[in-house]
Amino acid sequence: MTKQIREYLEHLRLFLDGEHSREEYVQEMKRLHVRIGFFSHERMIHMFIMLAYAIFFLMTLFMALIHGSIGIYVLALLFLVLLVPYIKHYYFLENSVQKMYLIYNKLEQLSGGENEL
Repeated sequence: MTKQIREYLEHLRLFLDGEHSREEYVQEMKRLHVRIGFFSHERMIHMFIMLAYAIFFLMTLFMALIHGSIGIYVLALLFLVLLVPYIKHYYFLENSVQKMYLIYNKLEQLSGGENEL
């Protein structure tokens, strides 16, 4: 997903660097609108997964502190190891979708300000 988003953001950057007709801006806006929907859905799914891992980590950490069992400490560490990449990926998704919102607004201005969606 990360590669796909980076490639699409690069496509948008190259598109914005060129000169296009109003219709081309409107068409690109429509495509971007669909992509934002897909990436927003992905972002929401990853937020739920990240929150689940955070809750699992906190639950096992509290259990480890209460019971002092080394096995529960290991389990808490495993949840933490899985949580960190999810936080990083969610951060990337959130920032990328925010960039797409800004690009959408710029495309709207370049197309004459008329939202035909």
